[in-house]
Amino acid sequence: MNKELLDLAGRVLHLAEKAGAEACKVNLTADRSIEVSYRDRRPETIKEASTREVNIEFYVKGRFSSQSTSDLRPEALEKFINQAAAATGLLSEDPSRSLPEAKYYAGRENIDLELVDPSYSDFSPENRHQAARAIEESCLQQGGERTISVTAQVQDGYRESIMLTSNGFSGYSEGTNFVYVAEMTARDEGDRRPNGYDYAVAVRRKDLPTPEEIGRRAAENTLALLGARKLKTETLPVIIQNQNVGRFFSGLISAMIGRNIQQKRSFLHDKKGKAIASKQLTLIEDPFIKRALGSRLFDRDGLAAKNRTIIEAGVLRDFFIDWYYSRKLDCQPTTGQPSNLVIPPGKRGLTEIMKDLDRGILITDFIGGNSNSTTGDASIGITGHLFENGELSQAIAEMNIADNHLEFWNRLIEAADDPWIYSSMRFPSLVFSDVLVSGV
Repeated sequence: MNKELLDLAGRVLHLAEKAGAEACKVNLTADRSIEVSYRDRRPETIKEASTREVNIEFYVKGRFSSQSTSDLRPEALEKFINQAAAATGLLSEDPSRSLPEAKYYAGRENIDLELVDPSYSDFSPENRHQAARAIEESCLQQGGERTISVTAQVQDGYRESIMLTSNGFSGYSEGTNFVYVAEMTARDEGDRRPNGYDYAVAVRRKDLPTPEEIGRRAAENTLALLGARKLKTETLPVIIQNQNVGRFFSGLISAMIGRNIQQKRSFLHDKKGKAIASKQLTLIEDPFIKRALGSRLFDRDGLAAKNRTIIEAGVLRDFFIDWYYSRKLDCQPTTGQPSNLVIPPGKRGLTEIMKDLDRGILITDFIGGNSNSTTGDASIGITGHLFENGELSQAIAEMNIADNHLEFWNRLIEAADDPWIYSSMRFPSLVFSDVLVSGV
């Protein structure tokens, strides 16, 4: 644990109590982030930022406020805390606002989640430039004469956080992250300029694909969009590629959040214990996956992290409810924000699945879209490929899916064997039957 940050957080907690806070929470973070991007075989962006910030939650005579500052000079910090505490006392009362009961802090696991890359300090400026150049060069070579432009980006960061509360919570976390991204624009018929990409995010750099692989896949994804066209409106099987499942699934997650449930903006508010999807859908929250992007030992309230089954064979078992909304809803808190979400993978690959389906659409990206957490209605643009006789046959674009989550997820018939591990949503490709895809 960083003793300097711990001492500073302790001092802030003391000052807040001295300023009149009957209860308070201090969250002190230190961030370092670096970004290098290349375009036209030369650096386009080089950024580095280091920040320290403290967020303080004040509880004063039934009133609450959350205040942040990055000015951590002793005199400035004390003045900020005094003014913030005084301002909190002028706000309206909210009897639901309080720190969690200390019993919810108990039961925290004592395990190393391996969220820090031990070789992070060895990732030099030259290493970053080499990786960005390798991504770009690989993409350019694979794209050939069809290439209009390529942007390659390398990012990395290190973050430390200390959280203290006046009723006894103390927690420390740290983590590193690495990101490789490639984007390519290609030349197509007429004035069409399809754009494709590939990316990967990991806690440890060696868990990423090679820069060359990222560049190659970005070019392949882009070239696969050449000649894309809109097809006739049709009802047929649909496969959502693994790295894109989370984009549509987030509409389902939003209806499980305590805030939306309490404010009557959730189509799932009365569905706990009931089937909301086909039996093929099971969703697990696992905060203890080593080296995973959403792993943690406690959440923003200080509640001890737990492994939970959220959806079991299509039946909704639990919600995401933080301490504040648990009091509003008069129920037990779980957590306000998901950690790692896992849909267990199946046993078959996409090639075998497409052969069995014979004809359908493989969705490789979403465009725009919206999802209504109150009604469950959702609409989103898609790009991808028509497959026939189990083989990709035609790139598609400018098509749309409009459906309701409660109906759409009941059409799930299979999960593939390819979980996407470069996200906190570790989902495999998912297969749906009888989906209406709108086109011409």
